[in-house]
Amino acid sequence: MTATVEGRSLELYFIEGKPDGMLTAEVFNWTGHILMTPRTRIGAALSRKEARHTGVYILIGEQDGEPRAYIGEGEDISDRIRNHDTRKDWWTTAVLITSTANNLHKAHVKYLEARLIEVARDVGRVALGNGTNPAKPGLSEAAKSNMEAFLDYLFMVLPALRVDMFMRNTRPAEASSSTRSGTTPEFKLASKRHGLNATAVLRDGEFIVLAGSLARIRWEGVSSTYTSLYEELRRSGVLREQGDHCVFTENYAFSSPSAAAAVVSGRSTNGTTAWYLADGSMSYKEWEAAQLQLSSGEAA
Repeated sequence: MTATVEGRSLELYFIEGKPDGMLTAEVFNWTGHILMTPRTRIGAALSRKEARHTGVYILIGEQDGEPRAYIGEGEDISDRIRNHDTRKDWWTTAVLITSTANNLHKAHVKYLEARLIEVARDVGRVALGNGTNPAKPGLSEAAKSNMEAFLDYLFMVLPALRVDMFMRNTRPAEASSSTRSGTTPEFKLASKRHGLNATAVLRDGEFIVLAGSLARIRWEGVSSTYTSLYEELRRSGVLREQGDHCVFTENYAFSSPSAAAAVVSGRSTNGTTAWYLADGSMSYKEWEAAQLQLSSGEAA
């Protein structure tokens, strides 16, 4: 039986009518509320009523050229940020997470803070300015379940706001090629000159490079949008040095064949022509065109 995937509707409200200003985010049937603001508008943000609610917050920015974040909690978020965290000079964006009815209490937000720090450290995308992981407070079984459900929604909404520090792109170990489903296309990217040999599969809309694939030992091309992704995978241990190359220690899901090809090649690369079906019969671009032609014929 195939599981039914239920869609969700995210409502974004641009408070000042511009995409780089303050915004709020809410999901139907979720009690949570997110207020996101650039540091340049922090005064206006903290004057809003939801900023005085009990909740958790995330400060996001860069320090020494690397992404950095700080996760905190408070019974009055505005008071905490105003009196403590404006002293931190590296952050540029604040995300304030509360509930619409202001029904989170101190133990709730301490639990959320502890879990957010735990997940962020486990994912390893961003260095945290927090010290040791705080202990989770004692909650009833029901309250803990409610907070985990709250987090499930939060982890869905935050990536839509381009806050991806909790987003896990590693995937479980793949079945061997001999037992892998024939409906899952497998692609190869190889370079004898540079000793590269990578394997990827396309599954559920994700382009997944498999563990054991070899990539360049360093970024060789000009700086691009993929340079930071390459460095992030080095920092998190998804890419680990092995001799003259880096090896993928885990399966990793990329947003596109070009993102995957860039990380493997150490430079910006057109992934649609760099990846080939495992049998070498056609490039990803040719395979994609054939799939579109097939779907067009079925629609007719």
